[in-house]
Amino acid sequence: MKSSTSPSSFPKAEIGKEMKGSDCVVECLIREGVDVIFAYPGGASQELHQSLARTDKIRTILPRHEQGGSFAAEGYARATGKVGVCMATSGPGATNLISAIADAYMDSTPIVAITGQVYSKFIGKSAFQETDFFGMTLPIVKHSYLVLNVHDLPRIFKEAFQLARSGRPGPVIIDIPKDVQQAKFTPVFPPTVEFRNPLISQTPHASDEELKNILALIAEAKRPVLYIGGGLISAGAHDELKTFAEKTNINVATTLMGVGAFPETHPLSMQWFGMHGAAYGNWAVDQSDLLLCFGARFDDRITGAVDKFAAGAKIVHLDIDAAEHNKNKRGVIPVTSDVKYALARLNELITAHKFTPPDTSGWHQQIATWKKEYPFDNKAGFGNSPHILPQEAVATLYELTKGDAIITTGVGQHQMWAAQFYPFKEPRRYISSLGLGAMGFGYPAAMGAKVACPDKQVIDIDGDGSFLMNVQELATCAVEKIAAKAMILNNQHLGMVVQWEDRFYNSVRGNTILGDASNVGGPDNLDGIYPDYVTIAKGFGVKARRVHKKSELREAIQEMLDHDGPYVLDVIVPYTEHVLPMIPAGKTVKDMILK
Repeated sequence: MKSSTSPSSFPKAEIGKEMKGSDCVVECLIREGVDVIFAYPGGASQELHQSLARTDKIRTILPRHEQGGSFAAEGYARATGKVGVCMATSGPGATNLISAIADAYMDSTPIVAITGQVYSKFIGKSAFQETDFFGMTLPIVKHSYLVLNVHDLPRIFKEAFQLARSGRPGPVIIDIPKDVQQAKFTPVFPPTVEFRNPLISQTPHASDEELKNILALIAEAKRPVLYIGGGLISAGAHDELKTFAEKTNINVATTLMGVGAFPETHPLSMQWFGMHGAAYGNWAVDQSDLLLCFGARFDDRITGAVDKFAAGAKIVHLDIDAAEHNKNKRGVIPVTSDVKYALARLNELITAHKFTPPDTSGWHQQIATWKKEYPFDNKAGFGNSPHILPQEAVATLYELTKGDAIITTGVGQHQMWAAQFYPFKEPRRYISSLGLGAMGFGYPAAMGAKVACPDKQVIDIDGDGSFLMNVQELATCAVEKIAAKAMILNNQHLGMVVQWEDRFYNSVRGNTILGDASNVGGPDNLDGIYPDYVTIAKGFGVKARRVHKKSELREAIQEMLDHDGPYVLDVIVPYTEHVLPMIPAGKTVKDMILK
């Protein structure tokens, strides 16, 4: 890992020496503390790559596809909270970043995507590899920049990083024509940024009156629930949340984005709720009389039929983004605030006013009964199957890592099982594409997370369909010596879509078998397994192993964990398993499928 430079190293405005625009870009990145960039070169970004080649302060990692690099930047950002950076050339290079940019927008992930652009004089003239990247990204970014004057580069980069990391984090793109990269000038590096709207630079803080009103509502509640989303992790408020939950004695249910914000091993935890979340968490939210929503956005996978969601509850919605108030769920009590500040101040007010929480012993007893009677799939049931079950593989990984790994996922059944059977005790340990639901996210995100956290085990729990979408990043990890690992729950099908086919379409297969439909592979037909991930991995120079016997599972996972480089563990599982519980789309808790 190359050395990084802290932004605090440059406290004052500074006139630089004469340099090319591309060299200025690199200098700006250094001043923002960037230590790694995932970048794929091309004609319109070649000057930028030449400049990167002249510095030893930024590690440049070449992904094998721009999408892989941009997902890796997300993984880096999600694991650290720092801004992830990716770069591509114009045209198809830039458009290959769009899925990750949209994903970062949906999941509030701070990334800066830099793209080369054709010469300024050719913009709008259908030049080779020209696209209006500025225009096409406008709906999925916090801000887009098209740099037409080289003198604007220092200010734009300062603004871009400030925008990406502040408030509700998100993606920012900077599109730089080749002539701007080549132009020589004397840069002036500003110490701070000023926005036309001063509110952009200000962090909103809840008033004491608003916070006292929240405490008054808690004092009257009989069935309170804390509903926690990814905004709490972005704010770094997990310690404040734990203190608040314990002081008020309120049970906590998170969204998938909020997994790890509250220790899932804590007695007050109800893990996560929503479409495939814990039955007890869904029931508790449904029957609550006070729902305290902190840092979440009432998306459809949480609410189902939104008009019937927590219908009997007073709902307090505390979020840094005022635009989310009353957007999806009407009738909330809105509080616009930095979540970390609000929770810290609530804890202070509780102490100062000697706040006593209400007697909710009956409510806690009810939740405890639900937990006991309706846990996630009965783990004792693993022994009833002659085959390795996907839930069993995840549970075994949890045991062998002692819950101390960073887990990334693709999108599908495996994504849900990873969250169900790997209890997370800390934030930034479950990294998945949740708002956009982008298949192919898992392994590149693991790559980025491993670069960010080289001393941590980083494992992508993936499905065979999702893994195949960015399998080329095995080459990146092999060449760059990035020890990101993948445990594929290989059922030879697009499992989540198959589950819907089984439940709602009479098991008619609409192109959901990934191999030969006349010879479907599986634990009972190993000859039909397609493709051969072990051979593919070895072709990339990555160690791999296939396992299909229960008796070999633990030893195989341990071998993966002990290996000092990238690794692919191909776990053959039956396709007949379904993720349960399940609340069908647009339905209510009363429609929950438990078996």
